[in-house]
Amino acid sequence: MNLALKSPAPRSGILDIAAYVPGKEHAPGVAKVHKLSSNETPLGASPRAIEAFRKAAFNLERYPDGQANALKEAIAAVHGLNPANVLCGNGSDELLGLLCHTYLGPGDEGIVTEHGFLVYRIQITASGGIPVTVKERDERVDVDAILAAVTERTKIVFIANPANPTGTYIPVDEVRRLHAGLPAGVLLVLDAAYAEYVRRNDYEAGLELVSSNRNVVMTRTFSKIYGLAGLRIGWMYAPRDVVEALDRVRGPFNLNAPAIAAGAAAIRDQAFVAAAADHNHTWLAKVGQALTDIGLRVTPSVTNFVLIHFPEEAGMSASDADAYLTSRGFILRAVGAYGFPNALRMTIGSEEANEGVVAALTEFMGRK
Repeated sequence: MNLALKSPAPRSGILDIAAYVPGKEHAPGVAKVHKLSSNETPLGASPRAIEAFRKAAFNLERYPDGQANALKEAIAAVHGLNPANVLCGNGSDELLGLLCHTYLGPGDEGIVTEHGFLVYRIQITASGGIPVTVKERDERVDVDAILAAVTERTKIVFIANPANPTGTYIPVDEVRRLHAGLPAGVLLVLDAAYAEYVRRNDYEAGLELVSSNRNVVMTRTFSKIYGLAGLRIGWMYAPRDVVEALDRVRGPFNLNAPAIAAGAAAIRDQAFVAAAADHNHTWLAKVGQALTDIGLRVTPSVTNFVLIHFPEEAGMSASDADAYLTSRGFILRAVGAYGFPNALRMTIGSEEANEGVVAALTEFMGRK
């Protein structure tokens, strides 16, 4: 054997992973583009966060605080938590990956739902685990289906609540029923990236469940309502044992100093957050009703996006609509990889963007 001809090979299973593909950003040949493909807030970041970011620029030669204490303390103060139970990461994606690498080994199973966030499956597989996909019911997480899929090899269960790309949620009673049905050794991960947008009395992000149990964690993000997607800030509220385990394997400086400063300022500016939530609440209802009125099915959403389903007719499909919208400068998200080949996900954007999409889709549907 000529060893000189061999090259390093990835671990078994790595090349079977379909790489995550983010929403597109460009519309060639269009003067003005409205990017509505990544669920970014149209209000941008808090002025306080921007100012904190600018001040941090004068100390870029110094390493950041490896524990991100200023950010942890701000999160804890706003949510009434113990900072020792908070862990921050380079986006919640990093934390999801750390959970898999820490709690899954070869042959272990991680449960995900059929329309769930693709990163769950990627991280389970990358950790040597086996993703087990269960069906949803009416585009919602099905607790009974998850419980039926639990085996002796199940080590972790991921649910996004609210869910992406559907925008649906399950009430707190269902989340608690799910937890009650899981073995004590199974970790329940509640991904609450869109929690700040929800206005339902029967919804909880997971803080209470984490506080009273040893096998539940909740992840959150600053990429959505806080408008800091470019800085990649996520956080997790978890039992102390989980935080200590992840602290052993995460990068020692996994958050940069400007991100820590901007995040701490952003979460303390709750008036800005409320304004973003109000804008979304108003336009979510308007957009959903307008699209329904022109004959499109829209999955009921509690988030900052809507899932739009298109007719099963030649020339009227989601891909046809996507091309039509893109040519007019409106970029939505194709969600075939999530099990919706004939749907597009639209972020609730500015007034101009929202009205523009509705007008364009009204023209599109009028061609039938």
